[in-house]
Amino acid sequence: MIKLLQDIASAVENGDSAAVKELVRRALVSSVPPDRVLNSGLVLGMNIIGQKFKKNEVFIPEVLIATRAMNAGLEILRPALTQTGFRFKGKVVLATVKGDLHDIGKKIVGMMLEGAGYEVLDIGVDISKDRLLSSAKKEHPHILGLSALLTTTMTYMREVIEALEAARLRKKVKVIIGGAPVTKSYAEEIKADGYAPDAASAVSLVGSLLR
Repeated sequence: MIKLLQDIASAVENGDSAAVKELVRRALVSSVPPDRVLNSGLVLGMNIIGQKFKKNEVFIPEVLIATRAMNAGLEILRPALTQTGFRFKGKVVLATVKGDLHDIGKKIVGMMLEGAGYEVLDIGVDISKDRLLSSAKKEHPHILGLSALLTTTMTYMREVIEALEAARLRKKVKVIIGGAPVTKSYAEEIKADGYAPDAASAVSLVGSLLR
């Protein structure tokens, strides 16, 4: 069993989607518990690629390939997880704020969070505060992740947080922010709960906020 899980992790790390699918199927047929396939196989592989990304040992193309491989395995694994009553670690809603159409970084964050065992709802780009409020009310996420790639649009993050406060939702959801122009000091200034400079850091941040 241990060798099979190690092989799944290595296949994810190498971005080999076909191998990940076959190994996950083999693990399920061999009665490996689905949660172990997730945590000791898929998640482990993504953790390795995430750490390499933080150390600049791999770059965005490699991360994208690995996340696709992880998602390929997750598609096969998800029905088995559901049958065992698997519970996600938490729920995260992601959005690029109003006026901004950038998407790649946010998608990588979402895929890595999924791989780490979180339920992720990506509601898209150019998202208004009204729609974000609606999602917060409807979905009851633990975390709201806001992204912006322009200095002209990152200021909208403050408006979203102020709108959450006005709607008395601020205490019910943690807000994290990210994107090229965003900084830790800006997160503190607008009273966000955290800032992540990259996808791997975002996964660590979500984990620390939900402990």
